[in-house]
Amino acid sequence: MLRLLATIRKEWQLLLRDKMGLILLFIMPVVLITVMALIQDAPFKDYQEVKFDILTVDNDHGRLGRYIREGLASGGQFNIIDSLEGRPVTEAQAKELVNTGQYKISIIIPGGATAAIVSNANRIVNDITKRMGMTVSLPVKQQNISPDVIIYFDPAAKKAFKGAIHQALDNFLTQVETDMLLDRIKMQLRSRDTTIAAANDTLPIRLQAVGLKEHATGSSKQLDVVSNSVQHNVPAWSIFAMFFIVIPIAGNMIREREDGSLLRMKLIPGSYLAILAGKMLFFVGICMLQFYLMMLVGIYILPLLDLPRLVMGHDQGATLLVAAGIGLAATAYGILIGTLFKTPNQALNFGAISIVILSAIGGIWIPLEIMPPVMQVVGHLSPLSWGLDAINDIYLRNGNISFVWKDVGRLVLTGLAMLAIAGRVEKRRMN
Repeated sequence: MLRLLATIRKEWQLLLRDKMGLILLFIMPVVLITVMALIQDAPFKDYQEVKFDILTVDNDHGRLGRYIREGLASGGQFNIIDSLEGRPVTEAQAKELVNTGQYKISIIIPGGATAAIVSNANRIVNDITKRMGMTVSLPVKQQNISPDVIIYFDPAAKKAFKGAIHQALDNFLTQVETDMLLDRIKMQLRSRDTTIAAANDTLPIRLQAVGLKEHATGSSKQLDVVSNSVQHNVPAWSIFAMFFIVIPIAGNMIREREDGSLLRMKLIPGSYLAILAGKMLFFVGICMLQFYLMMLVGIYILPLLDLPRLVMGHDQGATLLVAAGIGLAATAYGILIGTLFKTPNQALNFGAISIVILSAIGGIWIPLEIMPPVMQVVGHLSPLSWGLDAINDIYLRNGNISFVWKDVGRLVLTGLAMLAIAGRVEKRRMN
Protein backbone atom coordinates (compact mmCIF):
# COMPACT_ATOMS: atom_id res chain seq x y z
CA MET A 1 0.00 0.00 0.00
CA LEU A 2 2.90 2.35 0.78
CA ARG A 3 4.36 1.75 -2.66
CA LEU A 4 1.00 2.43 -4.30
CA LEU A 5 0.45 5.72 -2.48
CA ALA A 6 4.07 6.80 -2.89
CA THR A 7 3.92 6.17 -6.62
CA ILE A 8 0.71 8.17 -7.07
CA ARG A 9 2.15 11.06 -5.01
CA LYS A 10 5.40 11.02 -6.99
CA GLU A 11 3.63 11.05 -10.38
CA TRP A 12 1.41 13.92 -9.26
CA GLN A 13 4.41 15.98 -8.14
CA LEU A 14 6.28 15.28 -11.38
CA LEU A 15 3.26 16.36 -13.41
CA LEU A 16 2.81 19.58 -11.44
CA ARG A 17 6.52 20.37 -11.65
CA ASP A 18 6.40 20.38 -15.45
CA LYS A 19 3.76 23.07 -15.95
CA MET A 20 4.43 23.48 -19.68
CA GLY A 21 4.12 19.74 -20.17
CA LEU A 22 0.87 19.76 -18.21
CA ILE A 23 -0.53 22.53 -20.42
CA LEU A 24 0.51 20.72 -23.59
CA LEU A 25 -1.02 17.49 -22.31
CA PHE A 26 -4.48 19.06 -22.31
CA ILE A 27 -4.32 22.02 -24.70
CA MET A 28 -2.74 20.29 -27.70
CA PRO A 29 -5.49 17.64 -28.00
CA VAL A 30 -8.09 20.45 -27.93
CA VAL A 31 -6.31 22.20 -30.78
CA LEU A 32 -5.92 18.90 -32.64
CA ILE A 33 -9.58 17.89 -32.63
CA THR A 34 -10.69 21.44 -33.47
CA VAL A 35 -8.38 21.68 -36.47
CA MET A 36 -9.22 18.19 -37.73
CA ALA A 37 -12.97 18.78 -37.42
CA LEU A 38 -12.67 22.06 -39.35
CA ILE A 39 -10.47 20.56 -42.07
CA GLN A 40 -12.61 17.46 -42.63
CA ASP A 41 -16.04 19.06 -42.32
CA ALA A 42 -16.44 19.66 -46.05
CA PRO A 43 -14.80 16.53 -47.48
CA PHE A 44 -16.30 14.22 -44.81
CA LYS A 45 -18.84 12.70 -47.12
CA ASP A 46 -19.60 9.99 -49.59
CA TYR A 47 -17.75 6.69 -49.83
CA GLN A 48 -16.73 6.69 -53.48
CA GLU A 49 -15.97 3.58 -55.49
CA VAL A 50 -16.23 1.31 -52.47
CA LYS A 51 -18.06 -1.99 -52.74
CA PHE A 52 -20.55 -2.71 -49.95
CA ASP A 53 -22.45 -5.82 -48.98
CA ILE A 54 -26.18 -5.14 -49.10
CA LEU A 55 -28.69 -7.43 -47.43
CA THR A 56 -31.91 -7.95 -49.39
CA VAL A 57 -35.09 -9.57 -48.12
CA ASP A 58 -37.52 -10.21 -50.97
CA ASN A 59 -40.94 -10.99 -49.52
CA ASP A 60 -42.57 -10.17 -52.85
CA HIS A 61 -40.75 -12.57 -55.23
CA GLY A 62 -41.87 -10.50 -58.19
CA ARG A 63 -40.59 -8.13 -60.81
CA LEU A 64 -39.83 -5.31 -58.39
CA GLY A 65 -37.40 -7.37 -56.33
CA ARG A 66 -35.66 -8.58 -59.47
CA TYR A 67 -35.32 -5.02 -60.78
CA ILE A 68 -33.84 -3.77 -57.53
CA ARG A 69 -31.35 -6.63 -57.19
CA GLU A 70 -30.23 -6.45 -60.81
CA GLY A 71 -30.04 -2.66 -60.76
CA LEU A 72 -27.87 -2.52 -57.64
CA ALA A 73 -25.64 -5.36 -58.84
CA SER A 74 -25.14 -3.79 -62.29
CA GLY A 75 -23.64 -0.66 -60.74
CA GLY A 76 -20.63 -2.64 -59.50
CA GLN A 77 -20.71 -0.99 -56.07
CA PHE A 78 -22.78 -3.55 -54.16
CA ASN A 79 -22.63 -7.25 -53.36
CA ILE A 80 -26.21 -8.46 -53.15
CA ILE A 81 -26.66 -10.90 -50.25
CA ASP A 82 -30.02 -12.62 -49.80
CA SER A 83 -28.91 -15.64 -47.78
CA LEU A 84 -26.53 -16.35 -44.91
CA GLU A 85 -25.21 -19.81 -44.05
CA GLY A 86 -27.49 -21.30 -46.68
CA ARG A 87 -30.67 -19.76 -45.25
CA PRO A 88 -32.66 -16.80 -46.63
CA VAL A 89 -32.14 -13.58 -44.69
CA THR A 90 -35.15 -12.57 -42.58
CA GLU A 91 -36.25 -9.01 -41.91
CA ALA A 92 -35.49 -9.29 -38.17
CA GLN A 93 -32.05 -10.75 -38.91
CA ALA A 94 -31.28 -8.03 -41.46
CA LYS A 95 -32.32 -5.28 -39.04
CA GLU A 96 -30.13 -6.69 -36.27
CA LEU A 97 -27.07 -7.15 -38.51
CA VAL A 98 -27.34 -3.58 -39.80
CA ASN A 99 -27.95 -2.13 -36.34
CA THR A 100 -24.78 -3.75 -34.99
CA GLY A 101 -22.72 -2.44 -37.91
CA GLN A 102 -21.94 -5.80 -39.52
CA TYR A 103 -23.64 -4.61 -42.71
CA LYS A 104 -24.12 -1.05 -43.94
CA ILE A 105 -27.51 -1.36 -45.57
CA SER A 106 -30.50 -3.67 -45.90
CA ILE A 107 -33.52 -3.48 -48.21
CA ILE A 108 -36.84 -5.14 -47.40
CA ILE A 109 -39.19 -5.63 -50.35
CA PRO A 110 -42.71 -6.12 -48.97
CA GLY A 111 -45.08 -8.86 -50.08
CA GLY A 112 -47.56 -7.73 -52.70
CA ALA A 113 -45.37 -4.89 -53.96
CA THR A 114 -45.32 -6.07 -57.59
CA ALA A 115 -49.06 -6.75 -57.44
CA ALA A 116 -49.63 -3.20 -56.21
CA ILE A 117 -47.62 -1.83 -59.13
CA VAL A 118 -49.56 -3.98 -61.63
CA SER A 119 -52.85 -2.86 -60.10
CA ASN A 120 -51.82 0.78 -60.32
CA ALA A 121 -50.74 0.35 -63.96
CA ASN A 122 -54.09 -1.30 -64.75
CA ARG A 123 -55.96 1.55 -63.13
CA ILE A 124 -54.12 4.12 -65.23
CA VAL A 125 -54.75 2.14 -68.44
CA ASN A 126 -58.45 1.86 -67.54
CA ASP A 127 -58.62 5.63 -67.08
CA ILE A 128 -56.92 6.27 -70.43
CA THR A 129 -59.07 3.86 -72.43
CA LYS A 130 -62.24 5.05 -70.76
CA ARG A 131 -61.55 8.63 -71.85
CA MET A 132 -61.04 7.39 -75.41
CA GLY A 133 -64.33 5.51 -75.40
CA MET A 134 -62.79 2.05 -75.28
CA THR A 135 -64.37 -0.66 -73.17
CA VAL A 136 -61.36 -2.04 -71.32
CA SER A 137 -61.51 -3.11 -67.71
CA LEU A 138 -58.27 -4.53 -66.36
CA PRO A 139 -58.36 -5.87 -62.79
CA VAL A 140 -57.61 -3.27 -60.12
CA LYS A 141 -56.94 -4.14 -56.50
CA GLN A 142 -58.43 -1.80 -53.93
CA GLN A 143 -55.99 -0.94 -51.13
CA ASN A 144 -55.94 1.93 -48.66
CA ILE A 145 -52.23 1.82 -47.84
CA SER A 146 -49.52 1.37 -50.46
CA PRO A 147 -46.69 -1.02 -49.49
CA ASP A 148 -43.32 0.62 -48.87
CA VAL A 149 -39.89 -0.76 -49.62
CA ILE A 150 -38.13 -0.57 -46.25
CA ILE A 151 -34.50 0.47 -46.06
CA TYR A 152 -32.26 0.08 -43.01
CA PHE A 153 -28.93 1.93 -42.72
CA ASP A 154 -26.07 1.38 -40.32
CA PRO A 155 -26.44 4.25 -37.83
CA ALA A 156 -22.81 5.17 -38.55
CA ALA A 157 -23.43 5.53 -42.33
CA LYS A 158 -22.64 8.92 -43.82
CA LYS A 159 -25.42 11.25 -44.97
CA ALA A 160 -24.22 11.46 -48.59
CA PHE A 161 -24.08 7.66 -48.81
CA LYS A 162 -27.65 7.36 -47.54
CA GLY A 163 -28.81 10.03 -49.99
CA ALA A 164 -27.22 8.23 -52.94
CA ILE A 165 -28.89 4.94 -52.00
CA HIS A 166 -32.25 6.65 -51.57
CA GLN A 167 -31.94 8.19 -55.04
CA ALA A 168 -30.89 4.92 -56.67
CA LEU A 169 -33.76 2.93 -55.15
CA ASP A 170 -36.27 5.63 -56.01
CA ASN A 171 -35.09 5.43 -59.62
CA PHE A 172 -35.56 1.65 -59.63
CA LEU A 173 -39.09 1.99 -58.28
CA THR A 174 -40.01 4.57 -60.90
CA GLN A 175 -38.43 2.48 -63.66
CA VAL A 176 -40.27 -0.72 -62.85
CA GLU A 177 -43.61 1.07 -62.47
CA THR A 178 -43.15 2.94 -65.76
CA ASP A 179 -42.17 -0.24 -67.59
CA MET A 180 -45.23 -2.08 -66.30
CA LEU A 181 -47.50 0.78 -67.32
CA LEU A 182 -46.03 0.83 -70.83
CA ASP A 183 -46.42 -2.94 -71.08
CA ARG A 184 -50.11 -2.64 -70.27
CA ILE A 185 -50.60 0.09 -72.88
CA LYS A 186 -48.72 -1.91 -75.55
CA MET A 187 -50.83 -4.94 -74.72
CA GLN A 188 -54.01 -2.98 -75.37
CA LEU A 189 -52.63 -1.58 -78.62
CA ARG A 190 -51.83 -5.07 -79.87
CA SER A 191 -55.26 -6.39 -78.90
CA ARG A 192 -57.28 -3.72 -80.70
CA ASP A 193 -57.14 -2.43 -84.25
CA THR A 194 -57.03 1.22 -83.31
CA THR A 195 -54.65 4.09 -82.67
CA ILE A 196 -54.47 6.14 -79.52
CA ALA A 197 -54.72 9.88 -79.91
CA ALA A 198 -52.53 12.26 -78.03
CA ALA A 199 -53.01 11.87 -74.31
CA ASN A 200 -54.89 14.53 -72.44
CA ASP A 201 -52.33 16.62 -70.53
CA THR A 202 -54.78 17.04 -67.67
CA LEU A 203 -55.16 13.29 -67.15
CA PRO A 204 -54.32 12.58 -63.49
CA ILE A 205 -51.69 9.81 -63.53
CA ARG A 206 -49.94 8.70 -60.35
CA LEU A 207 -47.10 6.40 -61.36
CA GLN A 208 -45.66 5.52 -57.98
CA ALA A 209 -47.71 2.95 -56.10
CA VAL A 210 -44.88 1.74 -53.84
CA GLY A 211 -42.99 4.29 -51.74
CA LEU A 212 -39.59 4.26 -50.06
CA LYS A 213 -39.23 4.84 -46.32
CA GLU A 214 -36.20 4.73 -44.04
CA HIS A 215 -36.68 3.02 -40.66
CA ALA A 216 -34.46 3.34 -37.61
CA THR A 217 -32.67 0.16 -36.54
CA GLY A 218 -32.71 0.99 -32.82
CA SER A 219 -35.59 1.04 -30.37
CA SER A 220 -36.04 4.81 -30.70
CA LYS A 221 -38.65 6.04 -33.16
CA GLN A 222 -36.27 8.80 -34.25
CA LEU A 223 -33.64 8.07 -36.90
CA ASP A 224 -30.15 7.57 -35.58
CA VAL A 225 -27.53 10.28 -35.10
CA VAL A 226 -25.97 11.41 -38.37
CA SER A 227 -22.25 10.65 -38.60
CA ASN A 228 -20.39 13.86 -39.46
CA SER A 229 -16.95 15.41 -39.04
CA VAL A 230 -17.51 16.11 -35.34
CA GLN A 231 -18.97 12.69 -34.50
CA HIS A 232 -15.95 11.05 -36.11
CA ASN A 233 -13.09 13.42 -35.30
CA VAL A 234 -13.77 14.27 -31.65
CA PRO A 235 -13.81 10.64 -30.37
CA ALA A 236 -11.16 9.49 -32.87
CA TRP A 237 -8.57 12.14 -32.10
CA SER A 238 -9.38 12.03 -28.41
CA ILE A 239 -8.34 8.37 -28.43
CA PHE A 240 -5.22 9.34 -30.36
CA ALA A 241 -4.38 11.99 -27.74
CA MET A 242 -5.01 9.55 -24.88
CA PHE A 243 -2.49 7.10 -26.33
CA PHE A 244 0.11 9.85 -26.48
CA ILE A 245 0.25 9.55 -22.69
CA VAL A 246 3.00 7.02 -23.51
CA ILE A 247 5.42 9.94 -23.97
CA PRO A 248 5.37 11.30 -20.38
CA ILE A 249 5.03 7.81 -18.88
CA ALA A 250 8.00 6.35 -20.76
CA GLY A 251 10.08 9.47 -20.19
CA ASN A 252 9.39 9.45 -16.45
CA MET A 253 10.23 5.77 -16.10
CA ILE A 254 13.58 6.11 -17.84
CA ARG A 255 14.48 9.18 -15.78
CA GLU A 256 13.54 7.27 -12.62
CA ARG A 257 16.02 4.55 -13.49
CA GLU A 258 18.72 7.06 -14.37
CA ASP A 259 18.43 9.23 -11.23
CA GLY A 260 17.91 6.33 -8.82
CA SER A 261 14.35 7.23 -7.69
CA LEU A 262 13.03 3.90 -8.98
CA LEU A 263 15.54 2.08 -6.78
CA ARG A 264 14.38 4.04 -3.74
CA MET A 265 10.76 3.14 -4.57
CA LYS A 266 11.73 -0.53 -4.75
CA LEU A 267 13.30 -0.36 -1.29
CA ILE A 268 9.86 0.27 0.20
CA PRO A 269 8.55 -3.11 1.42
CA GLY A 270 6.10 -4.73 -0.99
CA SER A 271 5.78 -5.96 -4.55
CA TYR A 272 6.89 -4.10 -7.69
CA LEU A 273 3.33 -4.58 -8.94
CA ALA A 274 2.24 -1.94 -6.42
CA ILE A 275 4.45 0.57 -8.21
CA LEU A 276 2.90 -0.36 -11.55
CA ALA A 277 -0.58 -0.17 -10.03
CA GLY A 278 0.13 3.32 -8.72
CA LYS A 279 1.26 4.49 -12.15
CA MET A 280 -1.79 2.86 -13.72
CA LEU A 281 -4.29 4.51 -11.40
CA PHE A 282 -2.75 7.95 -11.79
CA PHE A 283 -2.36 7.97 -15.57
CA VAL A 284 -5.67 6.21 -16.30
CA GLY A 285 -7.27 9.05 -14.35
CA ILE A 286 -5.36 11.60 -16.47
CA CYS A 287 -6.49 9.85 -19.68
CA MET A 288 -10.12 9.89 -18.63
CA LEU A 289 -9.84 13.57 -17.73
CA GLN A 290 -8.42 14.19 -21.21
CA PHE A 291 -11.25 12.25 -22.81
CA TYR A 292 -14.06 14.14 -21.12
CA LEU A 293 -12.36 17.47 -21.76
CA MET A 294 -12.39 16.63 -25.47
CA MET A 295 -16.05 15.68 -25.29
CA LEU A 296 -16.87 19.04 -23.68
CA VAL A 297 -15.05 20.76 -26.53
CA GLY A 298 -17.20 18.86 -29.03
CA ILE A 299 -20.38 19.79 -27.19
CA TYR A 300 -19.75 23.45 -26.36
CA ILE A 301 -16.81 24.84 -28.36
CA LEU A 302 -17.10 23.35 -31.86
CA PRO A 303 -20.72 24.57 -32.37
CA LEU A 304 -19.35 28.12 -31.88
CA LEU A 305 -17.18 27.49 -34.97
CA ASP A 306 -20.28 26.61 -37.05
CA LEU A 307 -19.66 22.87 -36.72
CA PRO A 308 -22.21 20.24 -35.65
CA ARG A 309 -22.68 19.56 -31.94
CA LEU A 310 -21.30 16.31 -30.55
CA VAL A 311 -23.96 13.82 -29.45
CA MET A 312 -22.70 11.43 -26.75
CA GLY A 313 -25.42 8.76 -26.81
CA HIS A 314 -27.71 7.71 -23.99
CA ASP A 315 -25.60 5.36 -21.83
CA GLN A 316 -22.99 7.45 -20.00
CA GLY A 317 -21.99 4.46 -17.89
CA ALA A 318 -20.89 2.64 -21.04
CA THR A 319 -18.95 5.74 -22.13
CA LEU A 320 -17.16 5.83 -18.76
CA LEU A 321 -16.28 2.15 -19.08
CA VAL A 322 -14.89 2.61 -22.59
CA ALA A 323 -12.85 5.66 -21.56
CA ALA A 324 -11.37 3.66 -18.66
CA GLY A 325 -10.55 0.75 -20.98
CA ILE A 326 -8.81 3.03 -23.47
CA GLY A 327 -6.92 4.76 -20.67
CA LEU A 328 -5.78 1.42 -19.24
CA ALA A 329 -4.48 0.21 -22.62
CA ALA A 330 -2.72 3.51 -23.32
CA THR A 331 -1.11 3.64 -19.88
CA ALA A 332 0.03 0.01 -20.05
CA TYR A 333 1.58 0.69 -23.46
CA GLY A 334 3.50 3.62 -22.02
CA ILE A 335 4.74 1.51 -19.10
CA LEU A 336 5.84 -1.24 -21.50
CA ILE A 337 7.79 1.20 -23.68
CA GLY A 338 9.37 2.85 -20.62
CA THR A 339 10.45 -0.60 -19.40
CA LEU A 340 11.82 -1.95 -22.68
CA PHE A 341 13.88 1.02 -23.86
CA LYS A 342 16.97 2.35 -22.13
CA THR A 343 17.18 5.98 -23.27
CA PRO A 344 14.54 8.73 -23.61
CA ASN A 345 15.32 9.21 -27.31
CA GLN A 346 14.65 5.54 -28.04
CA ALA A 347 11.43 5.46 -26.06
CA LEU A 348 10.00 8.77 -27.25
CA ASN A 349 10.75 8.17 -30.94
CA PHE A 350 9.38 4.65 -30.92
CA GLY A 351 6.35 5.63 -28.85
CA ALA A 352 5.35 8.58 -31.03
CA ILE A 353 5.84 6.77 -34.35
CA SER A 354 4.08 3.60 -33.20
CA ILE A 355 1.04 5.59 -32.02
CA VAL A 356 0.83 7.35 -35.39
CA ILE A 357 0.99 3.97 -37.18
CA LEU A 358 -1.61 2.36 -34.91
CA SER A 359 -3.94 5.32 -35.37
CA ALA A 360 -3.50 5.33 -39.15
CA ILE A 361 -4.38 1.65 -39.52
CA GLY A 362 -7.01 1.78 -36.76
CA GLY A 363 -9.48 4.09 -38.51
CA ILE A 364 -8.57 7.30 -36.68
CA TRP A 365 -7.65 9.20 -39.85
CA ILE A 366 -10.14 7.64 -42.26
CA PRO A 367 -12.89 5.04 -41.64
CA LEU A 368 -11.70 1.44 -41.83
CA GLU A 369 -14.44 0.43 -44.27
CA ILE A 370 -12.95 2.49 -47.12
CA MET A 371 -9.50 0.91 -46.72
CA PRO A 372 -8.34 -2.07 -48.82
CA PRO A 373 -9.53 -5.45 -47.46
CA VAL A 374 -6.07 -6.44 -46.20
CA MET A 375 -5.70 -3.16 -44.31
CA GLN A 376 -9.15 -3.61 -42.78
CA VAL A 377 -8.03 -6.94 -41.30
CA VAL A 378 -4.80 -5.38 -40.01
CA GLY A 379 -6.65 -2.31 -38.74
CA HIS A 380 -8.93 -4.37 -36.51
CA LEU A 381 -5.82 -5.50 -34.60
CA SER A 382 -5.15 -1.95 -33.41
CA PRO A 383 -6.31 -1.06 -29.88
CA LEU A 384 -7.29 2.38 -31.18
CA SER A 385 -9.72 0.67 -33.55
CA TRP A 386 -11.35 -1.18 -30.64
CA GLY A 387 -11.79 2.06 -28.72
CA LEU A 388 -13.25 3.89 -31.72
CA ASP A 389 -15.64 1.02 -32.50
CA ALA A 390 -16.89 1.07 -28.92
CA ILE A 391 -17.42 4.84 -28.97
CA ASN A 392 -19.30 4.60 -32.28
CA ASP A 393 -21.51 1.89 -30.82
CA ILE A 394 -22.50 4.28 -28.03
CA TYR A 395 -22.62 7.61 -29.85
CA LEU A 396 -23.97 6.56 -33.25
CA ARG A 397 -25.86 3.34 -32.54
CA ASN A 398 -27.25 4.39 -29.14
CA GLY A 399 -25.70 1.26 -27.67
CA ASN A 400 -25.10 0.32 -24.05
CA ILE A 401 -22.63 -1.86 -22.18
CA SER A 402 -23.88 -4.98 -23.98
CA PHE A 403 -22.70 -3.39 -27.24
CA VAL A 404 -19.18 -2.51 -26.09
CA TRP A 405 -18.11 -5.17 -23.59
CA LYS A 406 -16.14 -7.15 -26.19
CA ASP A 407 -14.09 -4.14 -27.29
CA VAL A 408 -13.55 -3.06 -23.67
CA GLY A 409 -12.51 -6.62 -22.83
CA ARG A 410 -9.93 -6.56 -25.62
CA LEU A 411 -8.54 -3.26 -24.36
CA VAL A 412 -8.33 -4.48 -20.76
CA LEU A 413 -6.78 -7.84 -21.64
CA THR A 414 -4.25 -6.18 -23.94
CA GLY A 415 -3.36 -3.71 -21.18
CA LEU A 416 -2.93 -6.49 -18.62
CA ALA A 417 -0.77 -8.46 -21.05
CA MET A 418 1.51 -5.46 -21.62
CA LEU A 419 1.76 -4.89 -17.86
CA ALA A 420 2.68 -8.54 -17.34
CA ILE A 421 5.44 -8.28 -19.93
CA ALA A 422 6.72 -5.04 -18.38
CA GLY A 423 6.71 -6.60 -14.90
CA ARG A 424 8.60 -9.68 -16.12
CA VAL A 425 11.22 -7.58 -17.93
CA GLU A 426 11.76 -5.38 -14.86
CA LYS A 427 12.01 -8.41 -12.58
CA ARG A 428 14.71 -9.93 -14.79
CA ARG A 429 16.52 -6.59 -14.80
CA MET A 430 16.42 -6.49 -10.97
CA ASN A 431 17.78 -10.03 -10.73
